[in-house]
Amino acid sequence: MDLTYLLTFREVALRQSFTRAAEELGYAQSSVTTQIQKLEKAYHVQLFERFGKSMRLTSAGEELLRITVQMLDLYQESKEKLSKQGGGTLSIGTIDSIASYFLPPFIQQIRKRYPDLHVRLQPDREDYILLKVKEGELDIGVILENKPADSTLTWLTLREEPLVLIAKPEHPLTRMDEVRLEHLNDVEWIMPEESCNYRIMLEKLLKRNRISYGIGLELGNPEAIKRCVMSGSGISILPQIAAIDEIRRGELAMLPFVHPDFHLNLQLVMHPRKWISYALREFMELISEQGLNWK
Repeated sequence: MDLTYLLTFREVALRQSFTRAAEELGYAQSSVTTQIQKLEKAYHVQLFERFGKSMRLTSAGEELLRITVQMLDLYQESKEKLSKQGGGTLSIGTIDSIASYFLPPFIQQIRKRYPDLHVRLQPDREDYILLKVKEGELDIGVILENKPADSTLTWLTLREEPLVLIAKPEHPLTRMDEVRLEHLNDVEWIMPEESCNYRIMLEKLLKRNRISYGIGLELGNPEAIKRCVMSGSGISILPQIAAIDEIRRGELAMLPFVHPDFHLNLQLVMHPRKWISYALREFMELISEQGLNWK
C-alpha cells in the first residue's frame, strides 16, 4: 500500500477535516477524499463518521491511526538511519503558556539545524497531551507538573517553573510588603480554565487552608487573562514566563506571595518505546538545562 495514503489519513484524523488536511498537504480536496476511500476499500471498513458539521474517527479508524503512527514512525526511522538526515515531523503537545513563551526560540534553533524538519506544535489540556503521547500521536509533551501523572511514561524534569500571582499595579495587595494566604481571603480571581494544573494546585492550597475565594472570570488563554487583570479588579495566577514582560513594563504587578507548595516543574514526557530521531534528541537537549536525566 502507498504510504502516501497513510500520511493523508493521519493528517485528516489529526485535523478532523478533509479540507484542512488538503490545505496542509497541498492536495486538492478531491484527492484526499479519493485516498481515504481507497483505504476504506482496502480494509473493508469505514474510517470516519460525520455528526452534523463535525467529523470523528470510527473505532476502526482509531485502531488504524494507532498502527499508522507506528508505521510512519518506523518509515521515518529507516529513512534517517540510512540517510543520516533530520527531516520528517516533530509533534509536540503542550499548554498555551509554554507554547507561547517558552518553546518558540528552541523551535527556531532546531529548524535552523534541520531545515527539512516540520514541527507541529499542538496546545491542549495536560490530560489530553498525556493520552496522545501514550498512543503515539505526539512525539513528546511539555507540561507543568510536579509528580509524574502517569508512571507508564518516561519523564524528564527540565526546571522548576516559578508561578506568580498578578494584579494591576493599583490593586490594594500590591502595597503590601508580604502577601500571606489570609490576605487572599475573599479576593476576586480571574482563573485559568478548570483543567489547568496550576489552577488546580492553587485551589487545593486555598481550600486546604480554608481560604474563601470567588471566581469572577474563567479564561483559557494567558493573553486574555493578562488583559482582564490589567483592566479589572481581580488577581490571577500564571507561570512567570507568561507575565514577565508585562511585569517589567509596569503593566502588571507581581504580588509578594511566597509559599512552599506554590510551584510546579516544567516536565518533558514521552513514550518509553518512542524512537528518538537525531532532531528529537537535539531538541530535547536544547530545552533541557540539566541534561537528559530520565525518570
